[in-house]
Amino acid sequence: MGNNEVGRDPALVQSVDRAVTVLELLARNGEAGITEIAAELGVHKSSASRLVYTLQARELVEQDGERGPFRIGLGMLRFAGAVSGPIDYVRVGGPVCVDLADRLGETVNIAVLDGDVALNVSQARGGSAVAAQNWVGQRTPLHATSSGKVLLAAASAAEQDRLLGGELEACAPRTITDPSRLRRVLRRTAEDGFATCMEELEAGLHAVAVPVFGSGGDVVAAISAAGPAYRLSSARMPEIVEELRVASRDLSARMGHAVA
Repeated sequence: MGNNEVGRDPALVQSVDRAVTVLELLARNGEAGITEIAAELGVHKSSASRLVYTLQARELVEQDGERGPFRIGLGMLRFAGAVSGPIDYVRVGGPVCVDLADRLGETVNIAVLDGDVALNVSQARGGSAVAAQNWVGQRTPLHATSSGKVLLAAASAAEQDRLLGGELEACAPRTITDPSRLRRVLRRTAEDGFATCMEELEAGLHAVAVPVFGSGGDVVAAISAAGPAYRLSSARMPEIVEELRVASRDLSARMGHAVA
């Protein structure tokens, strides 16, 4: 069901609320066509078109060619301020996520370090994805996720000490809660260039992540693929890691990293 109940609250301006809904949809999915946008809003396609073209005129959304889908536009960066990093990952990383999700058939996420958690800033779901959970905007524990381990492994020793100083929560039966064991995993992550999460956040969920590099060569994010344990088996991990590395090189280059 679309967002067709807005306006019942007199404090809401319907057109503004719908515009925000469009931006949220594009941020969540990376891109969308007029039909999908109209369905999300619960309006006719002509109404959705007028709204989207207004956003396009202000460069808040942009279109891929004359008939392609819409995505977040460069104009959003005017409002980004101190949070321009996540906006950049939505704008630049969205298409990368969509392409990788299509190739793998799984859910692909980009996450950044936000204090002592991993913040998921972009997501795309492949055709084989069985769960409809939207991770965008959710904060997940560093020690219990593949992206979190990648971000932790890239942190300085002092930062690791700070982040691992408290109790490590057991999110699932296989969550690593022993700091010494986790540090060994982080050293291996730094050496191998990827991290896995095998039913450590949720029972039945596997994930693998690789780092994304910024213009200065530092790890600025992690890109991951997640799916059911029966499909993301250990035997399939090398193939997925290689696909993730290809996507990471693309995204890192788009973020200004000079890829050798």
